[in-house]
Amino acid sequence: MSAAKRIFAIIDAKTGVFTISFSKYHDIMATGSTPTRIQEAFDTAKEDNPSTWHLVPRMLRETDFLLPAPWEDVFGPLRRGTVDDMVVVAQCGQSIDARIATASGHSHYINGTEGLAHLHRLRALVDAVVVGVGTALADDPQLTVRRVAGPSPARVVLDPSGRLAPTALLLADDGVRRLVVTKMDTMLDLPASIEVVRLAAADGQLAPDAVLAALAQRGFRRILIEGGSNTVSRFLAAGCLDRLHVVIAPMIIGAGPASVNLAPIERVDEAVRAPMRVHHLGDEVLLDCDLSAQRIAIGIAKKSM
Repeated sequence: MSAAKRIFAIIDAKTGVFTISFSKYHDIMATGSTPTRIQEAFDTAKEDNPSTWHLVPRMLRETDFLLPAPWEDVFGPLRRGTVDDMVVVAQCGQSIDARIATASGHSHYINGTEGLAHLHRLRALVDAVVVGVGTALADDPQLTVRRVAGPSPARVVLDPSGRLAPTALLLADDGVRRLVVTKMDTMLDLPASIEVVRLAAADGQLAPDAVLAALAQRGFRRILIEGGSNTVSRFLAAGCLDRLHVVIAPMIIGAGPASVNLAPIERVDEAVRAPMRVHHLGDEVLLDCDLSAQRIAIGIAKKSM
């Protein structure tokens, strides 16, 4: 049995999901603490990485064990928040010059295979993925996990004016929770299985902190703000992000919408500071930006899905 399979069995035993024979794994369990022995087992199975990805979604949710390399460095910071019980991460896929589409709006696909796989891994690790209605209308995304192993998250669309069609792919009834967040008085034409969240709005906009508080009340603790650029920018400006993942493709587009648009500042020292860690995704680069210093407190979710 490979080290990864032995570890999976230990996790099953520790969480009570399956019943196994401990004598079979006595060599791992007998000496030292379980987390230490599991980490040692992972260290002896590096030749199997990154095939250990299938363990990661469950380990991140159910254990405090270090994730196997290379996943701990990339996704370990998403395990828990530093401000409250929520972890909110946004993701941008862009060109070197920070474009997310051409001037005509074409964007499929700026990021390559590894960059898209990273996005799907993020989806597999969160409780809910959030998009604005503009992205839902323009791209009709599925927001499921298809490129990697792992569970698909709940799908949330911010639709203050009721523009989303009931036939949108992200509303497909596939057993995953689907939520539409809208204004208090907006008329909606949606299937009965869709959860509708009504919030007070200012100038027709839903406040990011109110959106997160509503999701926390519904049990969602780890949230991905996937797009589009307006939605990501509003959550960033409101101090509602713990981390920002920027995946940079090796291309220069030259013109077109930018990944982030914030209010102008006069001085460089007014800029948002975001300590970064750099990871390579094939020929693309991931910037993992730590925004926890600017993150405002939202609330505490009672459980993570």
